[in-house]
Amino acid sequence: MLLPALTGLIYREKEAVAYLICAFIIALIGFLITARKPKNQEFYAKEGFTSVALSWIFLSLFGCVPFVLSGDIPHFIDAFFEMVSGFTTTGSSILTDVEALSHATLFWRSFSHWIGGMGILVFALSVLPLAGGATMHLMRAESPGPQVGKMMPKIRDTSKILYIIYTIMTLVQIAILICLKMPLFDAITITFGTAGTGGFAVLNAGLAAYSPACQYVVAVFMILFGVNFNVYFLLVRRHVRQAARCEEARWYTAIIALSTAAIFINTLHLFETAEEAFRHSLFQVGSIITTTGFATTDFNLFPALSKTILILLMFIGACAGSTGGGIKVSRIVILIKSSFNELARIIHPRTVKKVHLEGKVIEHSTMRSVNTFLVSYLGVFVISLLLISLDNFDFTTNFSAVAATINNIGPGLELVGPSKNFQNYSDLSKLILSFDMLAGRLEIFPILALLSPQTWAGTFKFKK
Repeated sequence: MLLPALTGLIYREKEAVAYLICAFIIALIGFLITARKPKNQEFYAKEGFTSVALSWIFLSLFGCVPFVLSGDIPHFIDAFFEMVSGFTTTGSSILTDVEALSHATLFWRSFSHWIGGMGILVFALSVLPLAGGATMHLMRAESPGPQVGKMMPKIRDTSKILYIIYTIMTLVQIAILICLKMPLFDAITITFGTAGTGGFAVLNAGLAAYSPACQYVVAVFMILFGVNFNVYFLLVRRHVRQAARCEEARWYTAIIALSTAAIFINTLHLFETAEEAFRHSLFQVGSIITTTGFATTDFNLFPALSKTILILLMFIGACAGSTGGGIKVSRIVILIKSSFNELARIIHPRTVKKVHLEGKVIEHSTMRSVNTFLVSYLGVFVISLLLISLDNFDFTTNFSAVAATINNIGPGLELVGPSKNFQNYSDLSKLILSFDMLAGRLEIFPILALLSPQTWAGTFKFKK
């Protein structure tokens, strides 16, 4: 919070005081709760999942306090929704006029995307030493995708490599946007949103306010940040052939190419030139599949086919091990391959055929986790849809609102489209959608673990 405070001081804004106060209070609380070290520092999957889930909830609660203190977002539920959306890199907003916010708040909103993109606790693992293999439970709890592996023998080294790549890509995009004459503040905040695949803009017009060249750069970097970071690690280590064999990345690229082509053809008549139609098609496909949520045009006005493709891309999401959300390309590929495998067994019962991904056999435990994830995902989706329907908005609005939040995308369709926001929902619905954002970012299970009585069994013991 010292960075948005510094930003406020540079622009001589009184809101900087709110961030300084919160930074001091949070530092004091952090000192008090870590002054006494627990004797037993070992923890397992249950502790890892609950630690991650509770950390994200409390970070969002503390993170929204400056919004309220500064008066930029005076209503606490709205401030909490906005902060959850920031940290989970969703980009859904309750604000109708972002240009009325202070530079400090605009910076904090976008910076929360950058922090949450790679994962708050992955960042902590890169700078704080934790003993034993228990750190894997923390990383597994908040890393996107069906499975988490180590690039290096130590988790701390793995997370450091991830953040070095993440930071270098961020700096490169900022430099390019500045070269294209985008204002420095805008270049930094837009890049934070791109890197974290978040989508908070600093202008009411969104990305439509910038030049076509800037839009192309943001589109390309959104797609790059949606790639599994293992690919970049392999490229850095000069394992080019191994990186090129990444099956998930090939599927991801093919989906983007086919979707862009289909929407380009379908929307060609809406724009003055073919270049404009292609640019908006590429940008919106890249924005939606990576769950960034930036917009250069109101895709709510697209033909039905294009909107349907974008809705499907919301669910597919980016690659596992990226900063993007959604179900993830790898899970979709596994589900498709397992479906064909089951069909082959029905036709030829004696056939023995394994499901492969990246040239490796998918283990039964991975298949089970993918199926369990899908069932849990659908369960949370349906229950959320039923609950927010109490506000009596139309089905398209409610369906796309849940899809946009649980997949960490940002805008939906109709009343929550790119030119609208989530302000009209009740406080109860905003809390439900905040829950969806957290559940989607943490891959469902850590948040559901908090609701399970088995998680807390034996945790609180009182002496008679």
